[in-house]
Amino acid sequence: MIARGLLRPTLVCSKSIRWKVKDKLRFDFCDQLDSRPSGLCSRNRSFSFSTFRTMCSQTLFVGTKDRFQGITVDSTKEPCEILAFPDILKGSLNKWREDKVRGVWFKVALADSGWVPHLAQNGFRYHHAQASYVMMVAWLPENEVCNIPQYASTMVGVGAIVMNDKRQILVVSEKYRLFPHWKLPGGYVEPGEEIVNAAEREVLEETSVRAKFKQMICFRHVHNFTFGCSDMYFIVALTPEPGQEVLKKCDREIDAVEWMNVEEYLNHPNVHSTNRFFVSKFLEYEASGISLTYHEDTHQILKKSYLVYSLDLGQHKKMDSPNDTISQSNKQ
Repeated sequence: MIARGLLRPTLVCSKSIRWKVKDKLRFDFCDQLDSRPSGLCSRNRSFSFSTFRTMCSQTLFVGTKDRFQGITVDSTKEPCEILAFPDILKGSLNKWREDKVRGVWFKVALADSGWVPHLAQNGFRYHHAQASYVMMVAWLPENEVCNIPQYASTMVGVGAIVMNDKRQILVVSEKYRLFPHWKLPGGYVEPGEEIVNAAEREVLEETSVRAKFKQMICFRHVHNFTFGCSDMYFIVALTPEPGQEVLKKCDREIDAVEWMNVEEYLNHPNVHSTNRFFVSKFLEYEASGISLTYHEDTHQILKKSYLVYSLDLGQHKKMDSPNDTISQSNKQ
């Protein structure tokens, strides 16, 4: 026997519905649906009772808890038919409010984009989006200020100073440019990529030169840049491997590439003053023996590896440590 409560037409369609029972129960939609579910169009489509039963058996979203008393629901891990989604969402929100959940996140895959309007109607807002999903979030406590951080607002790029034994630096002229220029090879850091690896990769891609990290030189920080984001541009010195005199440019991005004498570069009319500053600082560090290098470490709790950059004074005399100062005082 089929429970009458499972056949409420209002759950499925905004107007008339008919059903028929033969070997299995089928629903035939005969007018426009309230929502556009994935896998169902607006007219003359049907689905089996087994699918509908699966929809009704899912009562609440579970999600993944975080240390901030938040919940994240991933549509690829907790699939839900669009027809059942509004009721399940409302029930889940009521339960989460009872459990004092603070932030609720929905990671909605592109295939489940039908969820988005229902989430928006229940107080969710966009937080960020990638090519394959959108992340929406809602703050549940009414007596607590929302402290959900904004999505990453800074883009990270690299430029590389590559100087050979002839005191020539590697320079490029971009194919798509606003004005004639000679600049340092470089580009944006890819997600999950170390700054030093990005510099090595960009040099290889744009010029075919293989070079290895030598030291960090400096960085530039600017706001309201690409896509309205802040932008950090790190300048990294690389040492070219032997036998890198022959250059091959990336035809897709680069119009010209060459080894240019460093003195010529510093006085070239088509070199931006900021790039002159970068190269001047590099030469200054080379002469003084100062370098900014890194060492690898691992977070004790999160067990994630990271790089720590620090200043090496080289031939410069380091300041006395506090212990050395105490020892000198005791001798006096």
